[in-house]
Amino acid sequence: MKIKELSTMSVDDLNKKMIELKKELIKLNSQVASGTTPKSPSQIRQIKRTVAQILTLLNKQKTKDQEVMKKG
Repeated sequence: MKIKELSTMSVDDLNKKMIELKKELIKLNSQVASGTTPKSPSQIRQIKRTVAQILTLLNKQKTKDQEVMKKG
């Protein structure tokens, strides 16, 4: 998923998307652990990257909210 698409999503949507991606990542990691080759090995890397992007966006939003609270 592109960062532009993620940045337009609300915080609730980002949290839902992250949970969905983590579940999918658990499935793929269990396939790798059991010795089965996943359909798309690069998908694991892409999911990890997307989760990191979501966490970064959530962290930025959290810091923005804290700055607003301090000023107010």
